[in-house]
Amino acid sequence: MVLEFFRGGEDQLESLHGDVQDMLASCRHTFNAAINTVLGGTDPQAVGKDIRKTDRTINKAERKIRRALVVHASTRGAQADIGTILVLMSITKDIERVGDYAKNIWDLADHGVDMSNDDDVESLRKRRDQVTELIVETSRIFASQDTEAAHVTIQAADELLDEFDAEIGTLIGTDAPGSYAVPRALLSRYLKRIVAHLMNVMSAVVMPVDRLDYYDEDKADRI
Repeated sequence: MVLEFFRGGEDQLESLHGDVQDMLASCRHTFNAAINTVLGGTDPQAVGKDIRKTDRTINKAERKIRRALVVHASTRGAQADIGTILVLMSITKDIERVGDYAKNIWDLADHGVDMSNDDDVESLRKRRDQVTELIVETSRIFASQDTEAAHVTIQAADELLDEFDAEIGTLIGTDAPGSYAVPRALLSRYLKRIVAHLMNVMSAVVMPVDRLDYYDEDKADRI
């Protein structure tokens, strides 16, 4: 299991488990701050600086983890756990991408999108809450290496991907003006990508290294 790798007694790796958790916590902070500029009436300029600062923190943590893994591989040689190193390299990129898509959501508000008083805001806020809860659960599952919860949560998240696809399809075919349909389609797309990257993180608990990034593919293309 990945968690055992962190507990293997290597000094340069002892802090990495906490760094992964910190990255996910930062993603949750960035996501909530960003989406509330679209759905909660928060002034995007009031949180833009904090979102960019937090994103830089995520990027720095990713680089720190990768450097530590390279050191581990070079010092341990044939004894290094290459499979786990590849897993950690992959999932830190997935976590970093969650932060990037959160910034994309903030970009919508920065371009004037504000759905906080629209008729469908409650259903959109439900989506926000679902994704926030998924970030929290992903962090918990990774920390505990809870394989049973990983399988259940991945299945539920996969169904959520289908719902986002259906929403995007409906918006593509709507007669509503572009100022209504385009921001919602983009929001659904960004939320879908966040969910897919979180699923990739959870897949590290239950899948072999050769099947990483499995959930980046549409269902019809998965093998």
